[in-house]
Amino acid sequence: MNIRRGVRADWPAVVEIYNHAVEEGLKTADTEPISLESRAQWFLQHEDLRHPIFVAEREGLVLGFCSLSPHRPGRRALRKVAEVSYYVHRDQRGAGVGCALLTHAVERAHEYGFVHLFALLLDVNQQSIRMLERAGFYKWGHLPEVADFDGVVCGQVIYGRQLPGAPSSCASNGTVPVAT
Repeated sequence: MNIRRGVRADWPAVVEIYNHAVEEGLKTADTEPISLESRAQWFLQHEDLRHPIFVAEREGLVLGFCSLSPHRPGRRALRKVAEVSYYVHRDQRGAGVGCALLTHAVERAHEYGFVHLFALLLDVNQQSIRMLERAGFYKWGHLPEVADFDGVVCGQVIYGRQLPGAPSSCASNGTVPVAT
């Protein structure tokens, strides 16, 4: 598996992978599939030098992606903070792709000037929460019952970490950070 910065040719695969999560439900707050056109601005935002989309690929096939997105664009005091998001092709889940992408993003985030990363996810996504915890992220907040999937209600959690000095691998090492 190779992880590299994404290019425009990867955009259709990124949309397809994201739409897998939408279709499965309770993996993203989007409830309708997206299109290249509807995400054009998001993709263009990630072409700048500071906010990459990383893709994991094998033999030309995109297995998953991870993005570093601006947090509150235009607010200079928050320029060193990025939101990390990651999605894995449904046929590749459980094979370490998500962990590899998250680890790659954490290890490279300082190259883009970031000091803090955070992830915003549904509180029912326990697999992703465990992966973030193994990667040194801590629970920073909880927004209870804010997501309504036509009667199925859940919350969102914010997991974050400061980059220097914390472990960067989400590979299981037997310890899970505990927020204090």
